Amino acid sequence: MYRKFTDIEVSPLGFGCMRFPKTDDGKIDRSTAKQMLLKAYEGGVNYYDTAYPYHDGESEDLLGEFLAENNLRTKVNIATKCPVWEVKKEGDFERIFDDQLKKLSTDYIDFYLLHALDKQRVDEIVLKFGLIDKLRSLKEKGVIRHMGFSFHDSLDSFKRIVDMCPDWDFCQIQMNYINTDYQAGIEGLRYAHSKGLSVIIMEPLLGGRLASPPERVLSALPKGKTPPELGFDFLWNMPEVGLVLSGMSTMQQVEDNLAYMSRSHIGMLSDEDLKMYENAKEIFDKMALVPCTKCAYCMPCPLGIDIPAVYEAYNATVSKGMKKAREMYAEITTAASACVGCGKCLKVCPQHIDSPSLMKKIEAAFAE
Repeated sequence: MYRKFTDIEVSPLGFGCMRFPKTDDGKIDRSTAKQMLLKAYEGGVNYYDTAYPYHDGESEDLLGEFLAENNLRTKVNIATKCPVWEVKKEGDFERIFDDQLKKLSTDYIDFYLLHALDKQRVDEIVLKFGLIDKLRSLKEKGVIRHMGFSFHDSLDSFKRIVDMCPDWDFCQIQMNYINTDYQAGIEGLRYAHSKGLSVIIMEPLLGGRLASPPERVLSALPKGKTPPELGFDFLWNMPEVGLVLSGMSTMQQVEDNLAYMSRSHIGMLSDEDLKMYENAKEIFDKMALVPCTKCAYCMPCPLGIDIPAVYEAYNATVSKGMKKAREMYAEITTAASACVGCGKCLKVCPQHIDSPSLMKKIEAAFAE
């Protein structure tokens, strides 16, 4: 079941630590989250992905605490990321990295990434501050074991980043049966693999949208499996995919995903199955309005708008009908009309969604 990834073997499923269950005050439900992490480990998961900003900085703390309490640090692989947008002067990179080691209660990181690279961040931050050389130095010292990057931009930008450093061990890209030609896409996946990089997949269920796809999409897919399993299997089928991350929020999701992982293998889908996925994508693309994955990097909005919830309601106008969409929109405390176009969300959105423009369009749509 395990797959070759860089120079080690990893579980086909990785635990994404950015969607832990929360308490009423918005903090991580630490007890439940730790039970989920332990369940995943006992089920064979040996790769845990976190990042400096996840859960307002709580995610790394919780993961480190969990591993220390259960004496699991040397039995699993930790992946975390440098928030390159926070590197504004010399010394910031080192300060952040040292803080991450403390949060994770460790003296080394198995997989360290430059977080959410795009052309602008590469040109204005990565190259300016020599971050690739800093990664090499950390790897030479043994405080990181593998160096890589996560990515949100065009295919051309992706190939450029892959080619600019011969020392990349791995990369992380967004992929699912809808996003096959979006950002890096399948072409980028195969390109990175051909260059010797192991590839991690994030957003396998498009921020949860493929866990409950529109009925028209679901009816076009292979029968006999749940929507989440269909999403994972599409990716696990590919030999270029090293592992698939899932941001799990409930114990049921952990248990289900472990079951799906146990049945996974390369080449598990037939040509007929793959054709059905293509048809489902065509249907979805005609219905899709906003490519939001609910990552919540845009939050909090200075005006109090729940941006992911607004997009979910708007997308529901085509997937669930206007009546249901209006009900969803009515439950949102601060409407899209409150947007003043400050652009804060636009600067941090991995999908490059033009929220200031869309908010006006969405308000008009629901006002009709």
